[in-house]
Amino acid sequence: MSIEWNLRHIMAKNNIWTGSELLRLMEDKAGYSMSPASISALLNEKPKLIRVETLDAICTALECTPNDLVVHKSTYIGSMKKSRVISKDQEEKKAINNRPLPPV
Repeated sequence: MSIEWNLRHIMAKNNIWTGSELLRLMEDKAGYSMSPASISALLNEKPKLIRVETLDAICTALECTPNDLVVHKSTYIGSMKKSRVISKDQEEKKAINNRPLPPV
């Protein structure tokens, strides 16, 4: 699984080039403030977690959606394992408390 963090790209589309510009915009449009160190961390690396309030403020300031900022790209896992087929006899033998197992 691959997650892309596109904050800088969205900022560039809005002609915002520095963290201080983004902070000012977040305060003006969303009434949300954060430390310069926190905004710097968001700009320089993909966050491991982000508060919903922070995401909302960024989206409000940049007039975008969370889907614009966070993009999921599937990773090829390889071929799927074949599922084992259990015969009716085996299924009955593996019954628990005289109840059959759920279907596979």
